[in-house]
Amino acid sequence: MLHKLLTNKKVILASQSPRRQELLKALEVDFEVHLKPIDESYPAGMLPSEIAEYIAKKKAAAFLDQLTTDTILITGDTLVFKNEKALGKPKDVEEATRMLQSLSGTSHEVISSICVTTSEKQWVTHDKATVYFRVFAKAEIQHYINTYKPFDKAGAYGIQEWIGHVALLKLEGSYNTVMGLPTQKLYSLLELAATA
Repeated sequence: MLHKLLTNKKVILASQSPRRQELLKALEVDFEVHLKPIDESYPAGMLPSEIAEYIAKKKAAAFLDQLTTDTILITGDTLVFKNEKALGKPKDVEEATRMLQSLSGTSHEVISSICVTTSEKQWVTHDKATVYFRVFAKAEIQHYINTYKPFDKAGAYGIQEWIGHVALLKLEGSYNTVMGLPTQKLYSLLELAATA
């Protein structure tokens, strides 16, 4: 069992996302949250999956000098893509509205990366899901943005919030991946890190 393997390890999650913290708790992992500001830019010309992994590794790089032999660091990134174009975190109401309008009545891809780093080694992977939304009414978009203020979320929405409950038609892939943490892949990587 994973929690037994991690008994003498200090697990750090470098994410302020309540969703990621909740999902990691659900894996029965004891962890601490440590945060560092990071520049999430990336080189032009990368594929969507490469971008997600690049940013997760960039987040890990900020902690490398702090890792002791018994530390396991978890970083990750979630990106929403529509027609191969990344939809980041909206800056304001107008941008959030535009993003949700572009997702209305159609499908888009969500890619979540996971990077597990120890003082000796690093493992990185990603998972992909396709989300299908029904058409949103203008009033629904306004209600969602005003009530839930999704400015900290890629693509301007959280699948676990009101909008996901009322508008999600179909999901191909893992729900947890859309929430921001591909737990099944993370579990395997933590096992590797704990026994490496």
